[in-house]
Amino acid sequence: MASGFLPLSPRIGAQATLRAEELLQPAFAQECLAALEQYGVLVFPRIGLTDEQQVAFSSLLGDPMLQGAPRPDGTRDVMFKVTLDPKQNAAAEYLKGTIYWHIDGATDDVPARATLLTGRRLSKVGGQTEFCNSYAAYDDLPPAQRSYYETLRVVHSLEAANRLTRPNPSEQELAIWRRGGSKEHPLIWRHRTGRKSIVLGATADHIVGMPDGESRALVAKLTEHSTRREIVYSHEWQVGDLVIWDNCGTMHRVIPYDAASGRMMHRTTLHGVEAIA
Repeated sequence: MASGFLPLSPRIGAQATLRAEELLQPAFAQECLAALEQYGVLVFPRIGLTDEQQVAFSSLLGDPMLQGAPRPDGTRDVMFKVTLDPKQNAAAEYLKGTIYWHIDGATDDVPARATLLTGRRLSKVGGQTEFCNSYAAYDDLPPAQRSYYETLRVVHSLEAANRLTRPNPSEQELAIWRRGGSKEHPLIWRHRTGRKSIVLGATADHIVGMPDGESRALVAKLTEHSTRREIVYSHEWQVGDLVIWDNCGTMHRVIPYDAASGRMMHRTTLHGVEAIA
């Protein structure tokens, strides 16, 4: 059991109050990774990292990925600005879909390992980030259902996620979404640690080989099961908070907020190390 972290709820989330210089000690990285595996979500209240410190800490934990649109010279950043202001982020329209439960990189061969988010500017209403424990969601299934669900496979696509916010897209929008392709994953992820989790989220388009109505009903049922309040942690942001989540064992979403509020989060994301299998 990792030391120095206090649980925020019985089944998900823990908190540690540290100074930035303590967080950046190389020896702390392994303790942090162990706590992330144990708790799923880690909160460092008002630690106030600079971008440079956040990138440095991310590099201690893993391999930060390049994000966002390329600059004119073709280079990209590891720091990504999460905002609904299109002047600050060209992907602002897509980010409106983050109000739905999702896993980062669910349409990739190997999804992101973990995400680090710092609160820079907040909205007056909404903007909380919620996390559900998808390991606990699997553990809480009756044994007979576990056996059945482990035989199912789900197709994930960017089109499915985008249709939640734009149900009547133009042909041009559809073409852009479909260029992102789709990915078929097992419904139940058998992790190399031996743990198992449910893989769903906004990208879940349909269950392979199942009639559409039955597929939609089962995805809705399992999403409701996976997001019960007893396995959800809701983070009420303060400026300077750092939150890290295990993207392989949680889903997350943001509570809707005003796009004109100026809410700004700075995000780094770690490359994945394990395919969904």
